[in-house]
Amino acid sequence: MEPRRIGKRIKAFRKLKGYTQIAFAKKLDVSIAVLGNVERGTEVAADDLLNKIADTLSISREELTLENEENGIV
Repeated sequence: MEPRRIGKRIKAFRKLKGYTQIAFAKKLDVSIAVLGNVERGTEVAADDLLNKIADTLSISREELTLENEENGIV
């Protein structure tokens, strides 16, 4: 899946869970710039960061990268 699409899904799930970008970046222990770049798709998240994002959002990693949007998340 392309980085921009994954980034959109991360942002959508983040908002569903009620995290601001700043709070979420702090929780992940990454800079706001890194999170912003990942959400925009201008930076590819490393595997360990994707795992941490999924864990923090209480979703599976596969939900971040699904091609099939069963849950309505783009």
